[in-house]
Amino acid sequence: MSVSNRVTELRRRFDAEIFPAQCPSRMVLDHVTSKWGVLVLAALAEEPRRWGELRRIAEGISEKMLAQTLKTLERDGLVHREAHPVIPPRVDYSLTSRGEELAALLVPLLAWVIDHADEIVTTEQG
Repeated sequence: MSVSNRVTELRRRFDAEIFPAQCPSRMVLDHVTSKWGVLVLAALAEEPRRWGELRRIAEGISEKMLAQTLKTLERDGLVHREAHPVIPPRVDYSLTSRGEELAALLVPLLAWVIDHADEIVTTEQG
């Protein structure tokens, strides 16, 4: 089924649940498609990670933005935060089953971006 046929099929749901600014689906879409949200989900798709690992992988993310992103994804049920009662404190972040389901959908999108990024950037500059 073509993308346009699929969109036509889902149009009523999109009109009611995606396009209106106040719909809960729109809020979730904003969270999971933010630049940092996508990168954190992609980093956690491979394996659970600690705070410092996430900062190194998602180059350029500030501590504040990483904290906000993790808190939002945790609140949305996509990321699990596990604090270990050790000294020094240790916290691991991993995907929930819902987060894994979403990450599986993001992987093809990220692969497409990798495949086309050079061409798109060259076109924009040219």
